[in-house]
Amino acid sequence: MANFKLHTPYPPAGDQPQAIEKLAEGLDKDYRHQTLFGATGTGKTYTVANVIARRDAPTLVLAHNKTLAAQLAQEYREFFPENAVHYFVSYYDYYQPEAYIAHSDTYIEKEAMINEEIDRLRHAATQALLTRRDVIIVASVSAIYGLGSPEEYEKVHVKLETGRPETRGQLIRKLIGIYFERTTADLNPGQLRAIGNSLEFMPVNERVLYRIAFAGDSVSSIDKLDPVSRSKLEEPSVIFVYPAKHFVTSEDERNRAIEDIKLELEEQLAKFKREEKPLEAERLKRRTLHDIALIRELGYTSGIENYSRHFDGRKAGQPPYTLLSYFRKNSELFGTQGRTLNPNSQGSISDAGFLTVIDESHVTVPQIGGMFEGDRSRKDNLVQYGFRLPSARDNRPLTFEEFEERVGQTIYTSATPGPYERKHSEQIVEQVIRPTGLVDPELLVHPVSVQTRSTLMWPIGDTKVQQENGKYGGQIADFINEAEKVIRRNGRALATTLTKRMAEDLAEFLRQRGMKAEYLHSDVKTIERIDILTNFRKGEFDILVGVNLLREGLDLPEVELVGILDADKEGFLRSETSLIQTIGRAARNVLGRVILYADVMTGSLEKAIGETQRRREKQLAYNKEHGITPRTIQKEIRDIAASMRTEHQKTVDELLALDTVAYKDDPTAFIKRKRREMAEAVEQLDFETAALIRDEIYRLEGTKPVRKARKRRALS
Repeated sequence: MANFKLHTPYPPAGDQPQAIEKLAEGLDKDYRHQTLFGATGTGKTYTVANVIARRDAPTLVLAHNKTLAAQLAQEYREFFPENAVHYFVSYYDYYQPEAYIAHSDTYIEKEAMINEEIDRLRHAATQALLTRRDVIIVASVSAIYGLGSPEEYEKVHVKLETGRPETRGQLIRKLIGIYFERTTADLNPGQLRAIGNSLEFMPVNERVLYRIAFAGDSVSSIDKLDPVSRSKLEEPSVIFVYPAKHFVTSEDERNRAIEDIKLELEEQLAKFKREEKPLEAERLKRRTLHDIALIRELGYTSGIENYSRHFDGRKAGQPPYTLLSYFRKNSELFGTQGRTLNPNSQGSISDAGFLTVIDESHVTVPQIGGMFEGDRSRKDNLVQYGFRLPSARDNRPLTFEEFEERVGQTIYTSATPGPYERKHSEQIVEQVIRPTGLVDPELLVHPVSVQTRSTLMWPIGDTKVQQENGKYGGQIADFINEAEKVIRRNGRALATTLTKRMAEDLAEFLRQRGMKAEYLHSDVKTIERIDILTNFRKGEFDILVGVNLLREGLDLPEVELVGILDADKEGFLRSETSLIQTIGRAARNVLGRVILYADVMTGSLEKAIGETQRRREKQLAYNKEHGITPRTIQKEIRDIAASMRTEHQKTVDELLALDTVAYKDDPTAFIKRKRREMAEAVEQLDFETAALIRDEIYRLEGTKPVRKARKRRALS
């Protein structure tokens, strides 16, 4: 049994009780699809948490970006402190996929920077699914990408037990066999070192050390140590050590895969010969034979994932193993609590033994559906021109149909459900009334350009929106004027632009005006995004400028003002859905206001304002009936990125805390001194210290290293 234990800081209120009952009843009636149609700030996550506790089954929560996923993971950890809540997103800080541009004959090599801490969290998530049933995984779309077989990952784990026969040499060989690396320096995740008659290693899923002591030919003790202080945390009698990589292959399977790769190479070379493509044939032959040699000798080569079909033993066209395969494995290991496990094809599952929650479904559902085609187009080019074997196409995300097969009962949550949810849901549960009594924000429409207008009244349903009198000096000047009023009373302001460049330029312009502002968009690294949002809530700056990341799901109760620039530019970023979502960012504060900058009343504006007015009236009526005085949401500010920082990053943070005052006294002299210290560290071959100083300089100067994709002309 899963036995989820929900921590309830407050009883359900507003529309939450009826929403919880309806959704739980829907699950009992075996509804496959349900939608929670909830306004911003009504506590959809708390409602879903109550439903998870009632359903009492492993749960996958899908979010459309890493920042929202991190926020949701933190919230679910607070609701389920005794259960396993994990975060699973792409572990790349920087990723340039392999590609070939035919018209310029340019080959772009894959280049990636892996975030070790996010990789650790991924391992923690998959290991939790293989060891317990009370698991909630909050994931991005990374959940539908290839991950490696859960059967192989689970099968090759190492069990260590005190008193069990085991020599130090045997254990070293076992750990190296599951991709641990031997070192004589400080341990990082996935590394081991021998010290005297003991062995120490750091697993990939925890920030701890294990010291294994031997007496004769058996394990005498197991100590769990703090990696920094080396103080003893625990003396477990038994532990399980899982592989340091998700892609695990035995030697026999590796040899079989190599033979399969060679056979496919022969077939593709014959095809190129028939098509009279000698250049492509030679290119493919050289690349593949080089990869085979490395795989045979080292067990690994750059781009090995392109051969994943052969290592997994899949047939052409069969979908890869993904995080969903680990949920299936969980159901096989621990049962499905009365649900039927029906494999439709390799790795697939219908009526699954786990619950799926798709957050902000109007964005996440189309995102899931769009991943396959983009990946396939890029791979087709690589195969056509001889850079990859056709099997590379099977290293891919799931199609939407494959995703549907692999999930069972699903709850979609959104303030603006999309057409898919509306069409497929057996019931749509509305949650509009907020427990806090908060009303949807007041809406104002100000003109974009410099002009003076008489008062205009635009009829919208049974309500009206007034465009105020006055000369505004353009939308930027007007937003600054309104933001200054908010900042004077210690509030926060958001501004949304149409492009990343506009967001950066506006943030810089505001800083030049003496205002504390930052920008946020998809080019900002995952952990840095979360840091920016945390610092914004703390008041380290007052205005946050963004494009699309400031819409769905972000919980920022300090925000009193949202300025939507160019609100009348019809399109994806100014559609009815986008406008309603952006308006919702001001719905968690009793003083919330939204200014829509527009010269014309578009259809999207009309619908978004109309829906906001409908919700305002419903909440106001509820407040009046129950004597409720609205109050701003009180939410503790937590550093939700703390668990994702490496020890390197934490050390840089500590250096910054110590050096900030000296930097402010004389920035130029301070940076010069730091650069000298960095050069001295390099001369002494102390590269770790040099890297720490380098990253401190980057942070102080507000810059970051620029990485460009390595490109080269294709082999000819």
